Amino acid sequence: MTGAEGTRIEVSGLTKRFGSFTAVDDLSFTVQPGRVTGFLGPNGAGKTTTLRILLGLVRPTAGTALIGGRHYVDLPRPLQSVGAALEATNFHPGRSGRNHLVVLADAAGIPQSRADELLELVGIPAAARKRAGGYSMGMRQRLGLAAALLGDPNVLLLDEPANGLDPEGIRWLRGFLRHLASEGKTILISSHLLQEIEQTVDDVVIINNGRLIREGAVDTLHGAPTAYVRTSEPERLAGALRVSDVTSTPEGSDGIVAATEDLRLIGDVALRAGLPIWELTQRRTDLEDLFFELTEGTNRNLGGEHPASHAPNEGGDR
Repeated sequence: MTGAEGTRIEVSGLTKRFGSFTAVDDLSFTVQPGRVTGFLGPNGAGKTTTLRILLGLVRPTAGTALIGGRHYVDLPRPLQSVGAALEATNFHPGRSGRNHLVVLADAAGIPQSRADELLELVGIPAAARKRAGGYSMGMRQRLGLAAALLGDPNVLLLDEPANGLDPEGIRWLRGFLRHLASEGKTILISSHLLQEIEQTVDDVVIINNGRLIREGAVDTLHGAPTAYVRTSEPERLAGALRVSDVTSTPEGSDGIVAATEDLRLIGDVALRAGLPIWELTQRRTDLEDLFFELTEGTNRNLGGEHPASHAPNEGGDR
């Protein structure tokens, strides 16, 4: 399936239990092509388990996780369809970064020249012949991304790709993923830190305890913009704003929050009412605060998603 046609990820009614532990609980969401989707939740929320199910590494208890309408094991050329980077240590420490990519390329029938091309693309050509065991975490992340892109796949699954990157690296990753999405690729990146990827993603899927908490365009999480105003007579200002069809709620002893982003309108209304303005600022929902509000106090497994990581005999099953 080409990028033009689009390759959707469709998770429906997905459940995974490890004994009495439910890692994923009736989870459903869709990831659209041409967009970067953030898969968010605290450590232990079920993100890695879901990604492993998508890759056929873990068999679900119930439900489906499809890529382009197929299970991963049914894809005719999986490396050319899906690229994944779930661990930044998935390489032989004594092998150079270039040799790591060359081995993967040879196994998949991909020209070795692709390895050099990707090392340049992800920004580590100078480290290509150094042993990967000596790479920094940021360099390992870039090497993992290069490996995921070897087959030029339409779908990318990345687990915590910003982990270990410095601010410059995060800015590079943001631009790089935006570029790939503009080519029609379907990109799903997991993170437990919304702040790291807020400016990268178009859509978000927020889960906790294996359950869907919120799904949609990242812009919709901000909610409607408002304005905070401090004045000598907040009740009189609130009444004057009502005449202009602007509702408000009191905040503090001398402030109100008006349901508008038009600061000029508020200033004009206050001027006509003869009221001084002590403070006037726009407000939008802080996404990091919202994220913690949605997930706070319900995380069951703060130590990570170990049940999936250590599940025996799961490889290749649906």
